Amino acid sequence: MAIKIFIDQGHNPNNPNAGAEGNGLREQDIVFRIGILLAELFRENPAFEVKLSRPTLDVQLGTSNTTSLRERVRLANEWGADYFLSLHTNASSVPSATGVEAFAYSKPSDAFDLGADIINGISELTGLRNRGMKVRSGLYVLRKTSMPAVLIELGFITNPNDARLMVDEPELFAQGIYNGSLEFFGLS
Repeated sequence: MAIKIFIDQGHNPNNPNAGAEGNGLREQDIVFRIGILLAELFRENPAFEVKLSRPTLDVQLGTSNTTSLRERVRLANEWGADYFLSLHTNASSVPSATGVEAFAYSKPSDAFDLGADIINGISELTGLRNRGMKVRSGLYVLRKTSMPAVLIELGFITNPNDARLMVDEPELFAQGIYNGSLEFFGLS
């Protein structure tokens, strides 16, 4: 039976729940594109089945931050996903802040181990610093999903190099997540 991966491209195209901005870019646009590329990689492998929270660029989930998050979780739970991957870009008031990191609800857990493999995969392909896995039990999408969930901060939209890399070479991020997932599932 196929492993069901729910890819949540964090944030909406417009408020409510629009994402961070930096270097003239919008988080929701970057993660939408990387999510589409990642879904294509998973779909090419018969070991996986995939669903996106935002299959098209104009999909708007919810009418507030709360209902947007609730809708993402509902979609994954109702579909019966085995794993939930939420894609984001990080932001900082310090433009030199750089790297990839991820969050899970608890440690030890499948989500924590999957996240570690994913950020290793991204770091290997992009050259971005691996900032490590962290526990964030307060994040709604990690707390309310009924399957292991990982929230991935792909890079800093406020860092010119990270931002350029996410826009110019989104396939590296998608491939890194995919490679890390294959490693976790013992399929590499």
